[in-house]
Amino acid sequence: MRVDIYRRTEAEGKFSHLVVPEGRPIPQEAINTDWESEMSGQELDESAAHWDDFGIAEPGRQISEKGYAITSVKEQTD
Repeated sequence: MRVDIYRRTEAEGKFSHLVVPEGRPIPQEAINTDWESEMSGQELDESAAHWDDFGIAEPGRQISEKGYAITSVKEQTD
């Protein structure tokens, strides 16, 4: 799946990531002025159990249910 990836700075120098299918806007419930575009048109395997680089578990399920996948607070990246 081709996706667009956004990131947001969190406390202690950590980051959260938000991933949406390529070309789609960030869904209304996830809009936040802090999201910055990090990468566009990246190919990622949505059937993977975890996207380690972004701290995102079950990306396919998240995208299917919410229209986006997001980093868990417990998995914010450095």
